Amino acid sequence: MSVKERFQAEIQALSRAELDELFMLILQFLEQKRQSKSGGILSRLAQIQFEGPEDLSVNHNLYITGEKVAKPDSD
Repeated sequence: MSVKERFQAEIQALSRAELDELFMLILQFLEQKRQSKSGGILSRLAQIQFEGPEDLSVNHNLYITGEKVAKPDSD
């Protein structure tokens, strides 16, 4: 028996409520597949925008400990 045939046999044994639940899981699975094809986690992380001082990447440890304080915008 092929995987497809086994899958169809299992579906035949499901109740209406179980079919509805399975359908929702399939939709979630497909949506995750589409999202991963359109970029994946790294491209989604790259879209995160963060505001902070220009030297944060160099002096992050000073900002965390409070030894250096970001100056407010003068706009």
